[in-house]
Amino acid sequence: MRRGSGEITDVLLDYAQATPPPEVRDVMALSLLDWAACGIAGHAEGAFAQWSATLRTPGPCVRFDGAHSGAAEAALVNGTLSHALDYDDTHFAHIGHPSVVTCSVALAVAEGQGAPLSLMLDAALVGAEASVAVGLWMGRDHYQVGYHQTATAGAFGATVAAGRLMGLTGAQMRHALGLCASMASGLKAQFGTMGKPLNAGLAARAGVEAAQWAQTGMTAAPDGLAGPLGFGETHHGTDAPVPFDWRMGSVSHKFHACCHGLHAALEAVRGVDMEGAKAVTVHTHPRWLSVCNHPAPETGLGAKFSYAHVLAMAAHRMDTGDIGLFSDACAQAPDLVSFRQKVCVVGDESLSEMQARIDIDGQTYAHDLDAPLPLEARRARIQEKARALAGARADDLWNAIGAADLPRFAQLLTS
Repeated sequence: MRRGSGEITDVLLDYAQATPPPEVRDVMALSLLDWAACGIAGHAEGAFAQWSATLRTPGPCVRFDGAHSGAAEAALVNGTLSHALDYDDTHFAHIGHPSVVTCSVALAVAEGQGAPLSLMLDAALVGAEASVAVGLWMGRDHYQVGYHQTATAGAFGATVAAGRLMGLTGAQMRHALGLCASMASGLKAQFGTMGKPLNAGLAARAGVEAAQWAQTGMTAAPDGLAGPLGFGETHHGTDAPVPFDWRMGSVSHKFHACCHGLHAALEAVRGVDMEGAKAVTVHTHPRWLSVCNHPAPETGLGAKFSYAHVLAMAAHRMDTGDIGLFSDACAQAPDLVSFRQKVCVVGDESLSEMQARIDIDGQTYAHDLDAPLPLEARRARIQEKARALAGARADDLWNAIGAADLPRFAQLLTS
């Protein structure tokens, strides 16, 4: 392996062959449970029912909506539905949602290949690692100019996950990544609409198709990522050096049903009595100002991207972990709309993207999402969240993951 090179395509080829360390694999198992619960709840919410009903290509792969289809279509539907609530995990190294894409791909391809859950989990993990690596290599300029890293970097991670399970050769994987370079897409303009979760689904489908086409012998540019006129050069990449490393151990799971950029602020005011506050000032990293600073959302989706609205919910002691509360009625509730006028959001370069500081009538509260969360504590919170989203199925899903029982796991997604 070429782990000292730092060349991005070589790094991705290394991930495709690597054996994950147990401690990172343990975290990925929790992300798989988190993804499953988010997908079950995303389907139950119903917003995408008419859309998914139009996608009915026969195949063996299970979908959250109860249908079965081919691997690419299943990855598209499952990636979209599991991101529908914007409640899945985030990696702040590149500000993307890695598991929603690669778990959707790994399940679909593993079912199509008849692979066991243990191999599916490894593929989802190395795909997620690859997507974070691509996001780091592209750099913040790519994200800041308007590209959605979950979709763009995620498509390359999806390709690695699919290609690993399909047993692509190194040459085939290189072609698959080159093909993906022409397919990866997704814009932040979709935030607050149904187009945002669709971005994740499209990335998952692109990865499956790129791997499938490369396996048939389709060729592509030898380096569609870093080569001349490649993805990096044409999509505002910064070509930052990215050594091979395992980064998913520090993935951040969501415990509030809204954009992860809002979570540090919500954790900072957790338990704080602020209903009678006269003025609330949120200090956050400037990059979040273009992502989740909608001052006056009118829809439940829009409310998921609004500091003012989620702090109004917190002030009125509403559970921001309850997906059902992010409704159009909540976004338009007069008492919350009134409180939003008290909230001012300012950028602060001294804060990281995982930190927030809140000033409430002269009192200051702060939180850092990068603070270590022991595995047992993480497991307890994710299992609690999964039970809230998927009911009794959550424990059965976790048992199926522990037993590496893919047929049982897949069956539970639509029970």
